[in-house]
Amino acid sequence: MQSGGGARGSRADQADQRRAELLEAARRVVLERGLASTRVADIAKATNVSGGLIHYHFATKDDLITEMLRSTSGSEIQRLREIAAERGGAVERLDRILRFYIPASRSDQSWILWLDAWAVGVREAHVRTILLELEGAWIEILAEVISQGAETGEFTCDDPQGAAERIDGMLDGLVVRYTLHAGGMSRGRLLHHARVAAAREVGLSPATFEEQSPAPED
Repeated sequence: MQSGGGARGSRADQADQRRAELLEAARRVVLERGLASTRVADIAKATNVSGGLIHYHFATKDDLITEMLRSTSGSEIQRLREIAAERGGAVERLDRILRFYIPASRSDQSWILWLDAWAVGVREAHVRTILLELEGAWIEILAEVISQGAETGEFTCDDPQGAAERIDGMLDGLVVRYTLHAGGMSRGRLLHHARVAAAREVGLSPATFEEQSPAPED
């Protein structure tokens, strides 16, 4: 019995590993070709497997793409929760969240993926659902940090949820401009705008955030 259970466990582990490999391949292909242009055949070619094997693990291309996006989203949400829970005052934690949210560069792979997903999500419900989950989690975590800061007296804010929603909307717009319009805005200026907006929402001077760490130049 023990041997049989071990064999079943081994097969399950192999299946999980294969699924993970296919999800990673799907992410690479999507980043190269775009969500709308990616085919199962492209992913099969990237992994040297048959389309039939991919359909064994994922019934449709939509299932594969949905799982890939949800896996990516889940990892980012988990990291965001870890950052929000790190030691330090509310100002420091809020600033870390802002720095994590904005792209590392114009070629930031995560943001390229999500910008592509936004365009597709207008018409594809399965993509839109994941985008709403990601945005909802980001706003929830941001609102929690703002609320905690208000409770400790570090912030002055009577509507943490509204503040989080406004910061989120403003940042999304600025990130699109930063990513798509090379030379129009440096990463340092993007972070400065994020800090100014956050400071106004929580009743602080923008300089309070600038003191946490200098803004990057590009």
